[in-house]
Amino acid sequence: MKLVEVEGSVCGKCYALKGYFRTHKVRRTYGRRLTLADDTRWVRAMAKLVFWQMVDTGVPYFRWFDSGDLQSTAMLTRIAAVAALTPDVRHWLPTREYGIVREYLRRESPPQNLVIRVSAPLVDGLIPKDLGLPTSTVHSTAETVQGFSRPAYGTKPPYCESCRACWDSEVQNVSYPLH
Repeated sequence: MKLVEVEGSVCGKCYALKGYFRTHKVRRTYGRRLTLADDTRWVRAMAKLVFWQMVDTGVPYFRWFDSGDLQSTAMLTRIAAVAALTPDVRHWLPTREYGIVREYLRRESPPQNLVIRVSAPLVDGLIPKDLGLPTSTVHSTAETVQGFSRPAYGTKPPYCESCRACWDSEVQNVSYPLH
């Protein structure tokens, strides 16, 4: 929420602060999910849900967070545990919580099927390289693209189709168009 107030930040025009995300029902649901994430049964329950989603859709890819971010090192540890329990699913975790990730990496290594992709806080900003993880940036023009340019925003609504760059740890930086 702090970056919302920063001029030129990727959060300055956040879609989660508009429309559907602002409804009482959605806000209450997100709050409930955050509370449930602390439950001791959450890791196994979430692993089952991720697995069933893969079986139901035939899509072995899972993205963590459509809005929001990591709240603690414990949360990242639990997400890594879900990934470890679902080895046939590729997990993508976008985050701007460098401190949480740094603390986690001091103690543990993420499972091979979990890509933690560290996001730059500013539009056309520098790639965050200090953690040695895959990264993402946001570009305002074609001239400011850094690395792989995500094609999903060429479709309405934005959809990944067959692109899986975000889940690929070999793709060092994914650059998203400002939207």
